[in-house]
Amino acid sequence: MPRVDRRDRRISPASAAALLLLSLLLACSVLKTDLMSGLALDPLPPLERQVIPLALLALAAATIVVMRQARWPDRRQLWIPALIGLGLFVAPGVLVSFSSRWVSGPTRTGLLTLVSVFAVVLEPYVGLASEAQRRGGLAAALLAVVGTLFVFPVAIPASVEAGGAFVAVAMASLSIAAANCLGVAAARLRGHSHASFAAIVAVAASTAAIANGLAGALLERSLWKWNAPTPELLWSIAVEMPALLLLFWLMPRLSATQMASRFIWAPVLAILAEATVFQLIRQLRPRTWLGLFLMAAGATWLLFAPGEEASTNVLPLKLEL
Repeated sequence: MPRVDRRDRRISPASAAALLLLSLLLACSVLKTDLMSGLALDPLPPLERQVIPLALLALAAATIVVMRQARWPDRRQLWIPALIGLGLFVAPGVLVSFSSRWVSGPTRTGLLTLVSVFAVVLEPYVGLASEAQRRGGLAAALLAVVGTLFVFPVAIPASVEAGGAFVAVAMASLSIAAANCLGVAAARLRGHSHASFAAIVAVAASTAAIANGLAGALLERSLWKWNAPTPELLWSIAVEMPALLLLFWLMPRLSATQMASRFIWAPVLAILAEATVFQLIRQLRPRTWLGLFLMAAGATWLLFAPGEEASTNVLPLKLEL
């Protein structure tokens, strides 16, 4: 197995700035309707829309692999990047799409902060034995989740369908967390070669793009629009593509728990940005400010807390590619 650095990786200023920028780009996606209110939008269905940035990412990563003459994953190892792509982008998209009838957008955003909780729990098992865990990480993640209850209206499901939708969003969070852990492990084991990791990114992104296209055709009952609306294409290039690049750039540099904090930072930044742009700061209630403080405090601890000795109970990953 390739050699892996066993030190506690403290976050560098560049990595911290990149994670916050990634969170800001995710926040922009939440505010997309407001930011593009002056444009005549013909929005694509959610699953179909994700195909554009994923296809662009797959093309860019494949270009790097070809230019650097890097090796592609062996056929026996293709399941690893395929799982990363399906777990990060496809399964969550399908589950969130299913839940949209019964769970509101703000509630889904709040429930997705569970990604950080699942990441803390799963990282010792779906990660690297060398990865130092964040000290007090579970308490910090739970603190952030408590903060979301002060910010987002999370009502008790009133029907079996609504309960199933809540479970679906929780399963989406679990899928993202597991794929996040697997992606970080793969990035660390191949981190010595950017072109080598680009091969994993290319396979993961292309798998997700194809699967999202098929899922969109089956579930959204819409035919692919080859002439995608110009605003949608520009948004994919200016916002979603840089977010994907930052996501995979950070994988060799941060732990899975640190990366999962983006699901806490994104709603915090979205609320503050919207309140600032539309001059609503004074209208935020004390309850909301308390929730934002708890979320920011939990995310800050997950990002900067010192590491402690890692668990030895891990899932062995054979990534000798």
